[in-house]
Amino acid sequence: MSSEQVENHPGAQLESTNLLIMLFKWRKPLIIVSLAAAIISAGVSLMIRPKYKSTVTLFATQQHSFGEQLLETVKKEDVLAYGEEEDAERLLQLINSDQIRHKIIEKYDLWTVYNIKREDKGANTLIALEYNDNIAARLTKFGSIEVSVLDYEAIRAKDIANDIAALTDTVSNKMRQDRALEAFRFAESSLRNLESELKTMEDSMKVLQGKGVYSYLDQIAALTEQYGVALAEGHPDRAAKIKEQLDFLSKYGTLYNNLDQRIENAYEKLGVLKKRYDLMQIDVTTALPSKFVVDYAAEAD
Repeated sequence: MSSEQVENHPGAQLESTNLLIMLFKWRKPLIIVSLAAAIISAGVSLMIRPKYKSTVTLFATQQHSFGEQLLETVKKEDVLAYGEEEDAERLLQLINSDQIRHKIIEKYDLWTVYNIKREDKGANTLIALEYNDNIAARLTKFGSIEVSVLDYEAIRAKDIANDIAALTDTVSNKMRQDRALEAFRFAESSLRNLESELKTMEDSMKVLQGKGVYSYLDQIAALTEQYGVALAEGHPDRAAKIKEQLDFLSKYGTLYNNLDQRIENAYEKLGVLKKRYDLMQIDVTTALPSKFVVDYAAEAD
């Protein structure tokens, strides 16, 4: 039915007239209800505590071994480079981790702030829900991470946001150092064992040197030449003494050569293990930032 037909239809005009009459008849109750609703809404609005929002924006860094950057000749990665998407996702997971949430809850006593009693049933679930409602982290389209905090106090909102950013380094470094510590202990154990073996071999070499075996191949070559000269010049007595020295050296020749080769190999391996030990020690004792902060949180107006 068109609008013209509605206007010309007697039933429609009658219904419109009845509606106007009814509205006029109930005008006072309607006005009173509307005013009451407005007053109640205003009162509820005044009763709701305002929250302040603070935001910190950061970029993830690439996580590499700092020891490698210092000790390796060829630099594989740049420790100052911005992280890729995977690095940002890992950092976001750290920010949303239970470790950081528990530290923030305890430091700022959010149990009291959110009016939740620890002993109540389901208290941990309730405070986790409140935390997630007021504290959020997300990836932006620019590849950065934005951490937003809502709180009844502007200063606390700012402090929580900045603390979350700082705690990412604490948690990230602890995880990295725990993993590096295992590798460091293995490198240290391997290094100490090799040093002990090397000392034993060098002690054995000193015993041989004490017997007069200093450089087996050189000594054999020199004595063999002297033996030939003594025989050629007709000095059998001198040749016999040289032959005794040759026979003596021959008894220790195999042992000397084996020790000499093993010591040489051990020193080559020692250089590798020492470098790995130093590298792991740097990773264990060095704390690197896991993020670049673009904008620290400020106190909201």
